[in-house]
Amino acid sequence: MPYSYKLDEEDEKKTSKAYGKEVNMSFKKSNEVCHVIKGMKIDAAIAYLEKVIKKEAFVPFRRYKTKIGHKTGGKPGKYPAKVAKKVIELLKNAKANAGYKGLNDERLKIEHATANKALEFPRVKPKGGRGSPRPHNMELTNIEIILREY
Repeated sequence: MPYSYKLDEEDEKKTSKAYGKEVNMSFKKSNEVCHVIKGMKIDAAIAYLEKVIKKEAFVPFRRYKTKIGHKTGGKPGKYPAKVAKKVIELLKNAKANAGYKGLNDERLKIEHATANKALEFPRVKPKGGRGSPRPHNMELTNIEIILREY
């Protein structure tokens, strides 16, 4: 089942969805980004994530925060640019889906945003002992975004 979030038929008319399946990015960082943008208006969320890419704003980490430096404001955080770019693509996709349904773009809020772990592939170990002694795995993440018109 691709969607774990269930909506009534009445809610289907006022919502739009976007789902990124097996996207190549960190699960932990994408989970933190989804937590930050949940509840924001769509245009504010896109503007915030563009600031994260430019390193003008940071994403505060609340769960996966061990050995992460504190930013101005006294909270641990990072600038996950790769995750922000992928989430912006998904937000624009969900906004386009809402436009197709005839929903008002200015009244859209992010009601549900979550990241789930997908597959994990081992990468090839370098030949002759060069490079890292153990290869890092390639993480894939599923992201689900639901917008609602208020």
